[in-house]
Amino acid sequence: MRWFQKICGGSPAAARVAPFLVFLALTFLQGKFGPASAQWFYLAKTAVGAWLVWAMRPLVPEMRWAFSAEAVVVGIGIFVIWVGLDPYYPHLLKTGATGNPHEAFGEHSALAWFFIVVHLLGMTLVVPPLEEVFYRSFIYRYVASHDFLSVPLNRFLPLPFVATALVFGFSHNEWLAGILCGAAYQWLVLRKNRLGDAMTAHAITNFLLGTWIVWRGAWHFW
Repeated sequence: MRWFQKICGGSPAAARVAPFLVFLALTFLQGKFGPASAQWFYLAKTAVGAWLVWAMRPLVPEMRWAFSAEAVVVGIGIFVIWVGLDPYYPHLLKTGATGNPHEAFGEHSALAWFFIVVHLLGMTLVVPPLEEVFYRSFIYRYVASHDFLSVPLNRFLPLPFVATALVFGFSHNEWLAGILCGAAYQWLVLRKNRLGDAMTAHAITNFLLGTWIVWRGAWHFW
């Protein structure tokens, strides 16, 4: 943890950006060394991401889980939108996809199911805090002011709101659902004046989506 703090050099921006960039770099390596490597790199980035979330906690005080009825409604609603809109618009070229682990390790392979569990845990518990800190805590406020810590989490600003939703959306293959998703999570932060509800909504969306993927065999989402 002290090692992470030294790397960040006491910079509030670095504490919020560096973990996301490390996570993103590992995402781009998924599948670059054959189908099985996608799963192994997802395992690596989940483990590294979990450590980064832990190391960030003293430097990013707003990264605290919070539960509310609004978070549940938004989380479920975005899942429905994500799946429901999927057939009706063109998608971007996806990089870092992991695909069906059964194709890499065999239909009844215990290793395939291990990686499915890893993916569910990663997308539910690791992705939400890393992404919400980067997009909702840093990007939104940094667009408003380079002194981003001076910008309250509950201040609505049209340009940062639209810009952050667009950047978040186009970082996903499902860009249209991603834009709506980014706007909804940002609304939660504005309404609650904290990051935790958006983290919870994000976790609910991702868990439901992961369950849907496994149940329906909709591996293109991974």
